[in-house]
Amino acid sequence: MSAAAQIPLMPADRWLLRVSLWIPLGALLLFFALPMLYIGARSFMIDGGGVGLGNYLALLDTPGVWRATLNSLWLGLATTVVTLVLAFFLAYGLERTCMAGKRFVGLCLSLPMLAPSLVLGLGLIFILGRNGIVGKVLDIRPEMYGFWGLLIADVLYALPQAVMILRVALSQADARQYEAAEVLGASPWRQFMDLTLPGMRYGLLSAGLVVFTITITDFGNAVVIGGDFSVLATEIYNQVSGQMRFGMGAVVGLLLLLPAALSVWIERVAARRQAGIGAESASPPQPVRAPARDAAYTVIGIGIAASIFFVVATVVVAGFIRLWPYRLDFTLKHYDITVSGGYDSLWTSLAVSLLAAAAGTALLFLLSFSVRRLGGWSARLVTLLAALPVGVPGLVLGLGYVFAFNAPDMPWTVFYGTVWLLAMCNFYHYHTQGYVTMMTGLRNVPSALEDAVGVLGGGTMRLLRDVYLPAARNTLWTVAAFLFMRSMVTLSAVIFLITPTLSLSAVTVMRLDEAGFTSQAAAFSSLIMLVVGTVSLGLHLANRRAGGH
Repeated sequence: MSAAAQIPLMPADRWLLRVSLWIPLGALLLFFALPMLYIGARSFMIDGGGVGLGNYLALLDTPGVWRATLNSLWLGLATTVVTLVLAFFLAYGLERTCMAGKRFVGLCLSLPMLAPSLVLGLGLIFILGRNGIVGKVLDIRPEMYGFWGLLIADVLYALPQAVMILRVALSQADARQYEAAEVLGASPWRQFMDLTLPGMRYGLLSAGLVVFTITITDFGNAVVIGGDFSVLATEIYNQVSGQMRFGMGAVVGLLLLLPAALSVWIERVAARRQAGIGAESASPPQPVRAPARDAAYTVIGIGIAASIFFVVATVVVAGFIRLWPYRLDFTLKHYDITVSGGYDSLWTSLAVSLLAAAAGTALLFLLSFSVRRLGGWSARLVTLLAALPVGVPGLVLGLGYVFAFNAPDMPWTVFYGTVWLLAMCNFYHYHTQGYVTMMTGLRNVPSALEDAVGVLGGGTMRLLRDVYLPAARNTLWTVAAFLFMRSMVTLSAVIFLITPTLSLSAVTVMRLDEAGFTSQAAAFSSLIMLVVGTVSLGLHLANRRAGGH
């Protein structure tokens, strides 16, 4: 805590600090803690009437749920193994070799972040589905629906995040250790086994658990390409939307919460230990040219990146093709969306995402500022509360919103069916990632400036206006762009909250695909990617113009 924090506060400053803390904390309790309490309570309310353990006992006689659980675990493990192997190869190539095409690989890895997860499943259907282009060329009818299709789609979706984590782990190594090993005569293979792998163990564990969590909680790919291979995410959707068994849906949601929460807890422990490995004075090893090795990484790395690009590009192209893959002439007719409401859901998504980005960034800034000023056990307690949303899958959070905000006679029911509720659901789905980014940015605020404001008699308002806001400007733009992008493409958290008059763009893509209008789904997905890319680029340019990095 800086010296300025120890200077006695004026009454107005104390009130401002309380407001800065309790507004975001109250929103966190209302829009996260309350829905989770409702999920727990609803699991004990039997759908036919009464309260008890009936839903939990019925779970024992529901083989479909257990089959979906085993499928989810098997799919999660397989996806994690394949993704880690590919991610390690890409991360090592980008950080430790002089492979060509690094910018192309980086660009391709960013593509899945611009689109709903179901776009990758949609692209695989266009390429390898029963009526895909591969089947037409080879005159066969490949079967992509089920485990193998889901495995490929989930690997492509989770790969960018795994590569990002492993690149951070590789960048924390110390070049001096490698120089010492070289002086002692250690071969490159010995250096890899004794230095690189041990230094990455927590990064590998962290990446593996993140991939596992993403896979078992993903809804978009499962609903598009899963076929008869049921998983827990689709089982919750079927229990609630298909069979109207809300109590059983709550129980299955809690079942999905367990492995996801355990994975997140282990990942956070691993991340903390990984953060303690690198010394502040360490500098990462600089890649040295090795023609044979660099050529191998170039070929394989660009091949993996091109696979992602090809799948996403196929979706874009398919939106302009009259009848994929039989009549390949150009047309714009698929952009005439025939589903009810047309493009209304796209504009609703834009409004919801801008609201989530603006309100979410403001709430996170106030909460992070308050935590820095609080210190001690109260700061640790608020930090723990802020970290809890990361362990809750989107489907479970959305279901909790239905139970909490559709409850009659409760004052918070006024939010149900509004744009504001959709924005808050999206925001609290990604609350923890935004909070961690904001706290990291505020740690860079020089404490000497805080002390100077305190010594000169400036209050909390001057501290916010003259120190924190200018110093955290780059972080504010980064958090706003992140919240906007994720809010535009998320599906699982809001699938239960849409109404006939208030839908979102990712849900429209799913509806079009379910109705068999796959080319229209491709066209709509392309527009989502265009909007996300354009607004994100605009935020980035605005940040640079304002003096950020």
